[in-house]
Amino acid sequence: MKGNLIIISSPSGGGKGTLIKELLESVSNIGYSVSYTTRAMREGEENGRDYFFVSRAEFSGLIEAAEFLEFAEVHGNLYGTSVNRVQQEISSGNDVILEIDVQGAENIRRKMPEAVAIFILPPSFEVLRQRLIARATEQQADLSLRLRNSINEVRQYEYFDYIVVNDEVKRATSDLQNIVLAERLRRIRQIEVAQGILDSFDVSKLITPGD
Repeated sequence: MKGNLIIISSPSGGGKGTLIKELLESVSNIGYSVSYTTRAMREGEENGRDYFFVSRAEFSGLIEAAEFLEFAEVHGNLYGTSVNRVQQEISSGNDVILEIDVQGAENIRRKMPEAVAIFILPPSFEVLRQRLIARATEQQADLSLRLRNSINEVRQYEYFDYIVVNDEVKRATSDLQNIVLAERLRRIRQIEVAQGILDSFDVSKLITPGD
């Protein structure tokens, strides 16, 4: 049985990275697709763990090599999802998380409508603003750009299957866990299991009077 492709998006500062980390540590048979990006590495990040950090020239080469399931330019930087990594994980029966922006999520949903799309919402704009300021990873101009873009990003929630409000990490992580586990039990994803059980029903072993 194939795994599920799980899209997790949010505006910058929505906290999706923290929630995904908690989810990966608490749910089995689930992996994370490391994306490629041309943005600079932030303090505490590691190449190959958080992103594959590449130059624009290298990114262009990956596009030409058809390496990406989707790619988009966000806040002036390029981001792309490896098609090979996603296909390998799903084919092995593992769920795969894609941490992508709303543009990338739209592209994925168009190509793979069966994907599970989850949108992480901050409890308010002010909370989002404070989180971005506390993160202290952007210059003032970049911070202002992300805040301006967040308005349109949040409006995209209506195109997702689920909404998780990240007002408290433990509760929001629990919501994500419930979504992932429930999606594994959907009828369409359990057809092989159900058919195997049905095949075990043998009418020759019916109880007859006198048994």
